[in-house]
Amino acid sequence: MQHLTVLPSLAGGILIGLSASALLALTGKIAGISGIVGGLLAPEAGDKTWRGAFVGGLLAGGFALALVAPGALAATLPRSTAALIAAGLLVGFGSRLGNGCTSGHGVCGIARGSRRSLAATITFMATGAATALVVTQFLAGTV
Repeated sequence: MQHLTVLPSLAGGILIGLSASALLALTGKIAGISGIVGGLLAPEAGDKTWRGAFVGGLLAGGFALALVAPGALAATLPRSTAALIAAGLLVGFGSRLGNGCTSGHGVCGIARGSRRSLAATITFMATGAATALVVTQFLAGTV
């Protein structure tokens, strides 16, 4: 590990937990990002405003961080554009297949004691680890 980020990671985890708790307490909604964004694509009546505000807040937070600490978002990935697009599509497909994403299942579902969310999160993590192993060890990390 080249760079430890204990305090920023802890602060981020606390903020994610607080925002997920606030959304649940104030609206009764689960902070599952794929479900929130998916609901924007085919909104139900009266559902578009809070979803748009939530996604807008996520984007605004990223832009604010980029202004305050531009180095925090600096990352390079030695992957082709095609590989990144394929990875994004597979993540989207997987979150729809699993009826949720890591935020919905991993953060909110496990916190609520959902066995289904625990199983989904274990599956997400195992699949991610196996994929990283295959790409880095067997495909020379160049895909």
